[in-house]
Amino acid sequence: MGAWQSLPEDLPPEVRHFVEQLRRLKDATGLSLAALGARTAYSKSSWHRYLNATQPPPRQAVSALCGIAGLGGPEAERVGVRWELAVQAWPRPATAPEQPAGAEEYEDDPTLPWWEEPPPSKGPRDTNRMLLAAVLLLFVLVLVAGVGVVVFG
Repeated sequence: MGAWQSLPEDLPPEVRHFVEQLRRLKDATGLSLAALGARTAYSKSSWHRYLNATQPPPRQAVSALCGIAGLGGPEAERVGVRWELAVQAWPRPATAPEQPAGAEEYEDDPTLPWWEEPPPSKGPRDTNRMLLAAVLLLFVLVLVAGVGVVVFG
């Protein structure tokens, strides 16, 4: 595999160690970034960002790489722990986006990375619309079933 570009000097040690481990795993697969992208749900450019420490990878991407590299059990768990440590230490952008209302409940959620926005909170109006749609769908389903019983006996 080609030589990797050097990682930024000011990268926290947890992030550096994790990215170097990801690079070794990727190299062990013998796949190019394009081939790795084709075998996972993440594009070549996404893998480029993950492997050059410009963006933290989602946990699912790390799991996919472990699977392709043949890691399982305790080895894959160790990579998952290193991912958690790296994501916590990953440098934040200089200007953090404002959090939408209701986002504070997701602040300490370790399964929601900081670079992903929390799901928007549903107000009572949205909930009422969803309930109305569900009731209408149920009514249509019952109506179609009744017509089917009458027609097809």
